[in-house]
Amino acid sequence: MLDRLLALGPLYLCGLALGCIIAYFPLRKAYIDYRIWRVGGVRSPLIATNPLWGLPFFFSAGSKQMNNKLLDHFEGLFKNTPPSCPNCVEISTFGVVRFLMTQEPAHVKTILTTKFADFGKGPRFHESWSPFLGDSIFTTDGQAWADSRALIRPMFVKDRVSDLDIFDRWTDALIGLIPGGGQTVDVMDLFYRMTLDVTTDFLLGESVNSLGNPKHEFVDAFKEVQRIQMLLTILSPFRSLIPKGRYKSGIRTIERFISPFITRTLSLPPPAKSPSSPTSPSSPTESPSPSSHSTTFLHSLSLQTSSPKVIRDQLIAILLAGRDTTAATLSWTLYELAHYPQTYSRLRNSILTLLGPDRKPTYSDLKSLPYLTHTLNETLRLYPAVPYNLRAATCDTTLPSTVEGQPPIAVLKGDVVVYSAMAMQRRADLYPPVSETFADPAVFSPDRWEHWTPKAWNYIPFNGGPRICVGQNFAMTEMAFTLVRLVQKYERIEYRGDWHAQYHKAEIVGAPGHGVPVAFFEAAEDGDAA
Repeated sequence: MLDRLLALGPLYLCGLALGCIIAYFPLRKAYIDYRIWRVGGVRSPLIATNPLWGLPFFFSAGSKQMNNKLLDHFEGLFKNTPPSCPNCVEISTFGVVRFLMTQEPAHVKTILTTKFADFGKGPRFHESWSPFLGDSIFTTDGQAWADSRALIRPMFVKDRVSDLDIFDRWTDALIGLIPGGGQTVDVMDLFYRMTLDVTTDFLLGESVNSLGNPKHEFVDAFKEVQRIQMLLTILSPFRSLIPKGRYKSGIRTIERFISPFITRTLSLPPPAKSPSSPTSPSSPTESPSPSSHSTTFLHSLSLQTSSPKVIRDQLIAILLAGRDTTAATLSWTLYELAHYPQTYSRLRNSILTLLGPDRKPTYSDLKSLPYLTHTLNETLRLYPAVPYNLRAATCDTTLPSTVEGQPPIAVLKGDVVVYSAMAMQRRADLYPPVSETFADPAVFSPDRWEHWTPKAWNYIPFNGGPRICVGQNFAMTEMAFTLVRLVQKYERIEYRGDWHAQYHKAEIVGAPGHGVPVAFFEAAEDGDAA
């Protein structure tokens, strides 16, 4: 048989191969259509089902990401969708995996809670992300995910988060680096360094001291690995073609930094076996209980597992979540407040009324400042820290139609649903009409929260359902504490740069691409200037 084929000559064989390739895609599409029919659903509007149209899409997405225009790319997908399915589209490059892009709250609700068991991170996501985040809470499904969450949860209970000493220490260090006299400083740079110090202090019991040493190799490696990881995710079908030398080198640098802490902690004597023992640890070498305020995250993990890899994976995952998301949100908040002095003044007055200019807030105080909460919520509405996310179907399932009389959208096992909290939360049709009490949804306005509450699943800055962010309260407390201390000290802030030239730099976490160059003014400095 093979001899006969070879005897036909290279030209004939090339034609035969080309014919097979041309026939494959319509046949594959017909097979997928049949499976979709069996599920009882339909396709969403098609962008591509073959390489001819699919390859340009992925290359465009990669180019937009590298040029910081990913939101424009994502929103552009829905400009020509039909009324029957306005907020979900579908693309498939080689006919194997369908990628469904959505900005529909009902779809996000279905993925994250209603049909939680039908969706997970999936094997492709795990394969792509495991060199960086291993088998951590962000890369696993099922029992592995549940075990990871159980390991992490004890360190984020209210009793731990309400202890503000760690936030106080590093906020003071940040304020100490802010120049006076109206000098310009990139406060985003300070926020990223401060949150890294908070996070490493909280996780390891020892800070990397990024505020004091901004050129630490760990910082550069962490940033570079995230940049490449985002590109690997966007160009998922072609990630094997992307050079990974700097990616692997960065991961080795991160591991070199955290490995001594893991080794040292695992070498400590085990704690008392019984939590009900009448005698409590008194020796410095004895380990405190997981609920003790002196227990680091690393130590808490070591009480539950002796695996260096398990600890390594969870540490890096929480480093990512604890540093970048908080710093980016604080940066966007200052960027917006610098443009709206009346909003800043109102926030400051509400804080001074409760605390005065000097008293440090307690956890209870932070919860008693509604306008502070409104300010952070409004920032997270416009700039959710993780602007893009995805889930893979673990079985054949469906997403609901939001148009009456239309069938559901079929999602087959292995298909990937990509959703954007940022695009969804900026959809003007999800908000009330503009009025005196409700500003244009595209505009930063904490005041809107006094008269309005978003509908369920229209606002998901921390995701939702069983996988809702376990560190949500920690992040909100850290951001609130930092803002209070800054606003107490400085009567006003002034943006130093072209405010309108700012852009959203979307990597794993979305941050201001131009930084946040501002000048801080205390009340006395304003008086002197007058």
